[in-house]
Amino acid sequence: MPFALRPALAAVALAAVLPAPALAAQAFAVTPAPAKIAPAHGSLALRAGDAVWIAAGDAEARIAAQWLVDTLAATRGVRLSIREGEPTGSGGVVLSRGGPAGEAYVLDVSSQRAQIRAQNKAGLFYGAVSLWQLAAQEKAGAPVRVQAVRIEDAPRFSWRGLMLDSTRHYQSLPTIKRIIDGMASLKLNTLHWHLTDDQGWRLEIKKYPNLTDHGAWRRPAGAAGYKASGEEVRYGGFYTQDQAREIVAYAAARSIVVVPEIEMPGHAQAAISSYPRLGTRPAADRVMADWGVYPDIFNVDDETFAFLEDVLDEVMAIFPSEYIHVGGDEALKAQWEASPKIQARMKELGLADEHALQSYFIQRIEKHLNAKGRRLVGWDEILEGGLAPNATVMSWRGLEGAVAAAKQGHDTVLAPGPVLYFDHRQSTSPDEPPGRGKLSTLKTVYAFDAEPSELTPEQHKHVLGMQATMFSEHIRTDERAVTMLFPRLAALAENAWTPRERQGWAGFEDRLPATLGRLSDLGLAYDAVPFEPQATFDWPRGSQIGASLDTGLQVGEVRYTTDGSEPTAASLRYAAPLKLSAGSQLKARTFQGKHPLGRVRAWNVTADTALTRRSHQLTRCTEGLILNLEDDGANAKGERATFLLDILNPCWIWKDADLSAGAKLTVTVGQLPYNFQLGNKLEPLPVRPPSRPEGELEVRFGCKGPRLATVPLTQAAKNSALTDIVVDVPPRGLGDICFTFASKAIEPMWALHSVRITPGMVAKAD
Repeated sequence: MPFALRPALAAVALAAVLPAPALAAQAFAVTPAPAKIAPAHGSLALRAGDAVWIAAGDAEARIAAQWLVDTLAATRGVRLSIREGEPTGSGGVVLSRGGPAGEAYVLDVSSQRAQIRAQNKAGLFYGAVSLWQLAAQEKAGAPVRVQAVRIEDAPRFSWRGLMLDSTRHYQSLPTIKRIIDGMASLKLNTLHWHLTDDQGWRLEIKKYPNLTDHGAWRRPAGAAGYKASGEEVRYGGFYTQDQAREIVAYAAARSIVVVPEIEMPGHAQAAISSYPRLGTRPAADRVMADWGVYPDIFNVDDETFAFLEDVLDEVMAIFPSEYIHVGGDEALKAQWEASPKIQARMKELGLADEHALQSYFIQRIEKHLNAKGRRLVGWDEILEGGLAPNATVMSWRGLEGAVAAAKQGHDTVLAPGPVLYFDHRQSTSPDEPPGRGKLSTLKTVYAFDAEPSELTPEQHKHVLGMQATMFSEHIRTDERAVTMLFPRLAALAENAWTPRERQGWAGFEDRLPATLGRLSDLGLAYDAVPFEPQATFDWPRGSQIGASLDTGLQVGEVRYTTDGSEPTAASLRYAAPLKLSAGSQLKARTFQGKHPLGRVRAWNVTADTALTRRSHQLTRCTEGLILNLEDDGANAKGERATFLLDILNPCWIWKDADLSAGAKLTVTVGQLPYNFQLGNKLEPLPVRPPSRPEGELEVRFGCKGPRLATVPLTQAAKNSALTDIVVDVPPRGLGDICFTFASKAIEPMWALHSVRITPGMVAKAD
């Protein structure tokens, strides 16, 4: 089977066929859009038992044929058969050699047969993917029909990838395979697998077992790090070499190469904790749970290089990829600077500074890889101090690294944050899963310009392509990993595959319902939240309340009702702010044509609804380091709240609040572990000194204005989950309400979850 389709989803997938009127509209909804597509007359019916023909003994063609057979069976309920030799009769599918080279293919579909021609196995596979995408049914159990068409197709870039971080949070093998299935369905061809970092070592190295016996496990920060009994939680996991080979083989069968990443010289806390002799200072006795960058860095002893070469030799025996990724990013130099031994070694080598030492480090590793027939790729910091002779640069800090590398004649891959960092939020909705706070939307990913204007046409040839990057610090579960990736990977795939002149948001948007349907067919629960309308309400005035609806993505149209009925594609289209009667019910849903995107959202139009806001809907006082964080404490149902905040300055503003008659504020707060390493920033973050040991919530009229209330956090300090705090506010007029916390230390970090304002009310004393 090409993927493990869960039984419940399988039933949905087989039932979720397009109705007959929609078949024509979706007939050519191939994503990524092909280079050339020419519709023809007629259609091809594929029935159970029809043949997929391949040449006798063509093992690579058989792999593509098997994927097509298995995928049609799993998603359409029609199983074809594979036959070798010259095709006989009519009907079925033929995979043959010839035609375009590389990853290119030609697909011809007539009423008689579908034929896929390509010189290479990748082209045959991508032709099969396009044929599967074109396959549709009028009803479950009916033959598969494919509209007649000719497609001539080839990718824009040779590197079309995803970086999956399995170190901060471990993903199961079935989940990684499902992600690979999704990548393959979008013609992505590179899985960059981030296997080591400060917070965990995830790959079995037989010569150094402590890397996984010790280095693959940690205790989560905060309340999540302890069981109800008080026993520590041991979190982690690792991939055996056989499991890694299984992933490599599974990906290869889908024309995806797996590029492993072994971080060096920084991001090495887990390795150094496992083998302290590798570091430059006494090591911690455990793998640490802070996010961010630890200062631990490998030393430059010959013994350490021998260790790294041993590790890389075992890695290369598992991963046949041309490239081996060695990280090279965020290698903090403070320990090198403070080490007399390192400084003496630098002098011995004639190196001017620590950047030159890192260059020496990377070049020494590159020589070992090159001697084994492999190529080194690293993050753009490997440019500092001098680039290794044959290195490829992956540019994540904008495009400057890519431009510098290409101008020096080096290959480069574009992976800039935040736009291609899929650990960032996909929308401003409070319902988005935890992640980084800046936005990386479906549309901004699609619009990313992969052709830096600073490069000449000759230099542009060094741009191998692009990839999405998903670091997993805040992506705790497998399900979230999937929803953070999809559907944005579809936008990245089209950007990386389709010729620039053939790209267009309107066309991608038109094909979106079909694209999303295929993701569901594959058992991939994509993030539908960005498509769902968000409502914001005006301050209530009399019996009417103003309401605005927005998805923020500019996808489709929002349809709404105010009588309690479910919105349909024929309901009123939202075009301007509404005036609604208090007590009515507003329901809204996004539609692309007749196809719904996301859930129906509903709001009871009341003063309480209008005057309740989550932290995501408030204004932050500063935009330092914005994170959408998950509570470490859960409620009675096991649910964890999320908070959007600037961790360098937790402070929120409710703009333009009307406090003319005073108000009762119900402020819901939580506490979070401050588990963030901020690089070389060693001084503690500033805190507002409290007057009570447990700390206080401070409410001001304007952040620099008079204090409206100071409320002790006595009860909240005893609760690892959410706590409601009631605040009486005297009459003040129209202005901003500013919420901050005072505490003795940054740990725990207090965060605001939501605020509800009840005008003209004061809380009763207990």
